[in-house]
Amino acid sequence: MKLNYISISLFSFSLNVLSLSSEVYNQRNHNLTLHKATTTSRLLCECELYAPPNYDNDPEMKELMEIFNRQTSERLREYDERMQDKRQKCKEQCEKDIQKIILKDKIEKELSEKLGALQTDIRTEDIPTCVCEKSVAAKTEKVCLKCGKTMGAVAPAWGLVSGVGYVAWTQYVATTVAKAATDAGIAEGVKVGLINVAKIVTQLSKGRAKIPVIDAEKLITVGKFSDGVSLDGIFKAMDIFMLKRFDEGTYGQFSLWVQNIAKTPRIYMSKYPTEVAEVTKAFAEAKTSILTKAGNATSSLTTAITASIIAIILIVFVMIIIYLILRYRRKKKMKRKLQYMKLLKE
Repeated sequence: MKLNYISISLFSFSLNVLSLSSEVYNQRNHNLTLHKATTTSRLLCECELYAPPNYDNDPEMKELMEIFNRQTSERLREYDERMQDKRQKCKEQCEKDIQKIILKDKIEKELSEKLGALQTDIRTEDIPTCVCEKSVAAKTEKVCLKCGKTMGAVAPAWGLVSGVGYVAWTQYVATTVAKAATDAGIAEGVKVGLINVAKIVTQLSKGRAKIPVIDAEKLITVGKFSDGVSLDGIFKAMDIFMLKRFDEGTYGQFSLWVQNIAKTPRIYMSKYPTEVAEVTKAFAEAKTSILTKAGNATSSLTTAITASIIAIILIVFVMIIIYLILRYRRKKKMKRKLQYMKLLKE
């Protein structure tokens, strides 16, 4: 029984192998067949060309004709609309141009009538097309305006600086002259004072004291005379100047009398008022003389400087007036030109 089952199974297996091999062979040697769609064409040569059914009664032809008519009518309608818009724009532009021409003629007529009152000969061709265009006269006027502006700005500042410098110079001159006058008065007072000192010492010593030669400049330096000079001050300065110098020897008696007078000046000055007054008078006269001379020279110089400053101020005022006049004329001229331009543009 087992052998029968085995043989049956082998037989079925061999059948399957044969069937598969036959299918593979068929697939390799199978010819493919393509299915092509057959189209039926209609040619005009196959039918009557002038037969009404081919055109009027044919539904396809009717549809084509309807589409053509509809598209053609749409295109024509769009073209008409565009042409109407263009005609309207051209008409409006022509009307505007005509209005401008009429208005321009009217304005020219009015200007020709009104410009006679202004005493000006201005024509339409003379009016500049642009305000920026400048003639030689306008450029010259601009240069004059710049010159006037520069002078009007620089000259007052220069005058102010000159005035400040003049004030400082006058103060310096006054101080210098006063110092020079004081120094001259001190020198003259010391000179007279030395003479009076010798006179007083000679009277007090009854001619026995020998008078030394004293340098006035050194005495002034020792005495530190700054504001004035007096007889008692001269005695004090001589006491300092002759300290331990003429105490002994030939001028010892003179030095002794000078020391005594310097210690008690009021007593001796009251006894010799004339000599005291001479020293004071010499100082005052010398100082007054120097001040008078310096005053005359300074006054003449001050007069010249004042005259020059006044001349500069007058020149500045004239330049400012010229600048303002030119500026006013230029503004008036530009305003008139702008009015004419505005009228012509309108």
